[in-house]
Amino acid sequence: MPQPKVVVVMPAYNAGRTLRMTYEELPKDSVNLVILVDDGSTDATREIARQLGLEVFVHDRNYGYGANQKTCYTEALRAGADIVVMVHPDYQYDPTLLPEIIEPIVRGEAELVLGSRLKGGGSAIQQGMPWWKYVANRALTWVENRAFGIDLSEYHTGYRAFHREALEAVNFRMNSDGFVFDQEIIAQVVAGRFRIAEISVPVRYFPEASSAGFYDSCVYGLKILWVVTRYLLHRWGLKRSRRLETLRGRYTRLPDQAGRPRSA
Repeated sequence: MPQPKVVVVMPAYNAGRTLRMTYEELPKDSVNLVILVDDGSTDATREIARQLGLEVFVHDRNYGYGANQKTCYTEALRAGADIVVMVHPDYQYDPTLLPEIIEPIVRGEAELVLGSRLKGGGSAIQQGMPWWKYVANRALTWVENRAFGIDLSEYHTGYRAFHREALEAVNFRMNSDGFVFDQEIIAQVVAGRFRIAEISVPVRYFPEASSAGFYDSCVYGLKILWVVTRYLLHRWGLKRSRRLETLRGRYTRLPDQAGRPRSA
């Protein structure tokens, strides 16, 4: 079997202090191309990215985290990626785990893999996650598990890998330009009956790493509840949503005997 083309995408905004550390720890023998999308940074992010030899795309202003991801995935697909891995350049997630996060996709067991900070217990608090963020994460994950009919330890991670097939099938370009994009694309993957797996990843909390404050996190949580509500209305046929429809009929998934999505 030919080896898949793995493209790492880095949605960046003022990541100049941590970008080099993140890139240097990427296992280069597992990566074919690294794309960085600079979302209107005011620091040296794009200059450092070019020094490192990354493929750089620049937004003329700060459009938002979701808008950044839209460019990331569009350019990765255009570059011929078979697997797309999002790695935040703020050094919060461990880049050395890239071979582990793509492994379920390489083995044909999943189309989306999430790097969970909460898989295996409460270690995220010991690593610096605020207790209120941990509690909210657990509560929202419980709601999403009930709505989506699957059992994951966390949905709110920025470390994730996609099979090309899933990115081509979901209508991610219709999603929000803000942080809730992360949950909207998961809802689309679930609606498309693609398979989701997760691996355990450690996380680092330090001043240079990006982290939303309490107010922003509350707003984000409310938006997640709306994403879940919209998904349920769509699934129950009460209010269909275009953004939850797959773009190509050939990507339709059927549940296996255990109720988990599988390839048709």
